[in-house]
Amino acid sequence: MKVLFDLLPVLLFFAAYKIAGMNEEQAAGFASALLGSHIDAKQAPILIATAVTIVATFFQIGWVWLRQRKVDTMLWVTLCIVTLLGGATLVFHDPMFIKWKPTVVYWAFSIALLASAMIFGRNLIRAVLEAQMRLPEPIWRHLNTAWAAFFVLMGVLNLYVAFSFSEEAWVNFKLFGGMGLMLLFVLAQGFYLSRHMEDEPQLEEETK
Repeated sequence: MKVLFDLLPVLLFFAAYKIAGMNEEQAAGFASALLGSHIDAKQAPILIATAVTIVATFFQIGWVWLRQRKVDTMLWVTLCIVTLLGGATLVFHDPMFIKWKPTVVYWAFSIALLASAMIFGRNLIRAVLEAQMRLPEPIWRHLNTAWAAFFVLMGVLNLYVAFSFSEEAWVNFKLFGGMGLMLLFVLAQGFYLSRHMEDEPQLEEETK
């Protein structure tokens, strides 16, 4: 359930784009009323999907705050990026801005992982996962670097798809391509980590 909740803005973006695309004239009327200016039928799906994503991200943060009274910093960063680039897409009726959004988010994650480790000496991946597994310190460092590199590559790949293929192809990639590559990376990571995970008894013996 948590995975679905985390993916909520992406899922709703995809659904809104597809539904609006199947009802272009009605979508154009709705988008025109929403934005206060005439919107072409071909523009409407991406604009509606962008507006839905902004609302969904605000809802996501509000729900997290109500339940936990705390919101992760990166979720706030994501909200700022979505609002800024999504808002620019709505104001200028230009999908270029929202197409940059995944890349900016990916690269923000990468910078956070590297800067936290290099400047503050804090491994963010370890902070998230160490309650579930025990790993040697060098492996934690490799894992942090691997995730940072993965986010950099995902950002580059998003730009390639966004500006080399059709808008609909990019929307499909945003959901299925992004999720698929993330799943493959996690599976490969799990296989790698299985060879380095340390058992609790062994750790206790080493600390005696």
